[in-house]
Amino acid sequence: MRKSFAAVMLAATVAGATVVGIGAAQATTNGSGLGATLQSDADALQRYGAPGVLVELDTPRGDIRVRSGHGNVARRTPIAWDAKFRIGSYTKPFVAATVLQLAGERKLSLDDKVERFLPGLIRSNGNDGRKITVRQLLQHTSGLPEYTNAMTAMGTEEGFQESRLRTWTNAELVGLATRFPADFAPGTRWSYSNTGYVVASMIIEKVTGHTWQQEVRDRIVRPLGLRDTYLPGTTPTIPRPHAVGYQRFPGPGATPEDPRYGEPIDATLLNPSLAGPAGEMISTADDANTFLRALVTGKVLKRAQLAEMQRTVATDDNLRARWPGARYGLGIVWADNSCGGYWSHGGDIPGFMTRNGVTPNGSRSVTVSINTDSLKPDPGVQMPTADITTDLVDHALCNAR
Repeated sequence: MRKSFAAVMLAATVAGATVVGIGAAQATTNGSGLGATLQSDADALQRYGAPGVLVELDTPRGDIRVRSGHGNVARRTPIAWDAKFRIGSYTKPFVAATVLQLAGERKLSLDDKVERFLPGLIRSNGNDGRKITVRQLLQHTSGLPEYTNAMTAMGTEEGFQESRLRTWTNAELVGLATRFPADFAPGTRWSYSNTGYVVASMIIEKVTGHTWQQEVRDRIVRPLGLRDTYLPGTTPTIPRPHAVGYQRFPGPGATPEDPRYGEPIDATLLNPSLAGPAGEMISTADDANTFLRALVTGKVLKRAQLAEMQRTVATDDNLRARWPGARYGLGIVWADNSCGGYWSHGGDIPGFMTRNGVTPNGSRSVTVSINTDSLKPDPGVQMPTADITTDLVDHALCNAR
């Protein structure tokens, strides 16, 4: 889920995995090679305000795992290797893949209008379901405004504490969005919209007669054996083990460039219905990599539907600044790197940040979990224009082991 509430390694070889420990001071026998590079990259993220970092790289020659910092700062304990975490907008590829499976079964067409399935749902302030296609929902070209624009109170500590356990229905989220004028005519521009995925999930439910969570479980999670991946609905807890999810809030005089964050609070307990199909899921680094590799290698979608998912369009300057060369498909992002490019979809949700990447042939994938999505760099440290995990992901996917 895009962050908008503020406007809104001790080494061992275990089961074939190179495991590196909690920080540079404890890195021992794996002092050279890719593991050491990734450890250094993970350690470097702490200067940008990451309390803790967990990384897993899957390769044909085995896995490499590193971690840095703390899952619980007060107790000074590391993030567990098998920690569960909120994956935010990495939920979107699961939703998009489910819609694409339904398209492959001819239960819907990507060119169908929203109105066909949800008559009258979107009919206000220039937002018109008769003009928006299913493809545009998944591609972020629908023009639907962000429902989070109506949740500005959640960008304050007081508002967050008051609303963190509130349950939201998908219809309510769409209703929040359509209070605002359409951002643009459908298909004429690109702008990231969590609202589009809420509407897409409602179409899944209309077509199948089941919740979108049930369809994702039955079609993707269970067939791939993702035993530690959850669709929590309104459940506010995260299954153990998990890190503490820390959230900072803007202080007096905050600007987008300098939010003047205060001290972090424990934001782990959260009713994820505020993110819903745009970002409610929970997973592990291992499961997250398994899904990403399965997706690009055709184990989730048939060839025609995977081709549709990977047909990309130009994005906006903001996304391209953070991920150079970024283009958006249907629930998946293509970005450039030093070895030609990769597929990805990150996610932010209060308390957690997920970043990832997979090579086009699926031979390597990496997942990064950070237990905050409100980064506050150390004094004198400048935040980079690109995403803070850019170098780590590039090294993971492009460097020889």
